[in-house]
Amino acid sequence: MATFEPGHLHIERHALTPDDVNYNVHLDYEVSKDPKGEKGMQFTMHGTIQGKEFTELFFLPKDQAYNFASNVTKIAEKYGIPKHLSSIGSIHKYYDAMFEDVRVQLNMKSGDPVKPEHLE
Repeated sequence: MATFEPGHLHIERHALTPDDVNYNVHLDYEVSKDPKGEKGMQFTMHGTIQGKEFTELFFLPKDQAYNFASNVTKIAEKYGIPKHLSSIGSIHKYYDAMFEDVRVQLNMKSGDPVKPEHLE
């Protein structure tokens, strides 16, 4: 199950068997600035995975904010969601809505330049 509203994505999965994975993850985000004053998006991913609570914060500069799903996948795997379950396939429409909201909030346009130092 997943739900989306601007600024918040909620993803929940209940284990169907003893070997299955359960999680209840929230991803909150808002426009922010890094210590250098660079505009971007501050993300807070929190909830439970396999009954264990976690909270991870990460900032992506404006030209990298579209890549939030990569960070979310890495964090999910770090806390125990297997690679075969960490992909966005089943909730793709919610990620699409979130991607569009991030673009609107940061006033991102197709063709906006990417800073080479952010690619390192």
